[in-house]
Amino acid sequence: APAAAAAASAGVEDVVAEEREVGPGPHSPRVRPMDEVKGLGVKILEPSQEYQQRMKLRQALIEQQKARRAVRLAAAAVEARRESHEGRGDAADLGVKKFSFDDFVSKERKTMASDEQVMEPETEHALRQQQYDWEDKYRPRKPRFFNRVKTGYEWNKYNQTHYDHDNPPPKMVQGYKFNLFYPDLLDSTKAPTYALEPSDTPETCIIRFHAGPPYEDVAFKILNREWELQNKKGFRCVFDRGILQLYFNFKRYRYRR
Repeated sequence: APAAAAAASAGVEDVVAEEREVGPGPHSPRVRPMDEVKGLGVKILEPSQEYQQRMKLRQALIEQQKARRAVRLAAAAVEARRESHEGRGDAADLGVKKFSFDDFVSKERKTMASDEQVMEPETEHALRQQQYDWEDKYRPRKPRFFNRVKTGYEWNKYNQTHYDHDNPPPKMVQGYKFNLFYPDLLDSTKAPTYALEPSDTPETCIIRFHAGPPYEDVAFKILNREWELQNKKGFRCVFDRGILQLYFNFKRYRYRR
């Protein structure tokens, strides 16, 4: 074994000695003057400059990876929320939302005034089929609602002539209370809006409610009369915790008896 090691060492020394005698091979880089290199337009970097460039490139790659990760997380969150909107979310969560709606309706029914009536779902006005630019991401749905009609006697000249308090005239619509539910509104910072549109008769009009995804517009036919817009006279327009409340009374014109 010692003899073999000595032979190997001697072989290495012979190769090194041969390279020294032969000199640089044909593939060794040729040393060129610095002035000649600068003349070629080549940028010469100091070691510190080259290090700074590598650090900047490394930081840029790190930031790029962070941005991509943030996009992936946001997309995953949107997808999870979309699945929840489509009814595949957690059953307990859906139960809470349903309980909130039912609890609100139960409370409102208990506090209804004697001159109020519930607007049945059939009072909804059918709208033309609409297309939304977010349909490819979210399944459109209509908001749930619990609306009421306020009624009362109109003591105009005709009714004063033909009726009295013992034999009152038929009750007339004097206002509305709209409660629309948007618990899954994606952008809850933007409150739903409403607008009045012409109807098929001059005595009525269409009130349309509009919100963002995933909710469709919903509309109702109401009397076309002038509203009281003062809070002290019953006007209320509030969007809080996913519920839009629009309450208003019609202006009433009293006549002396």
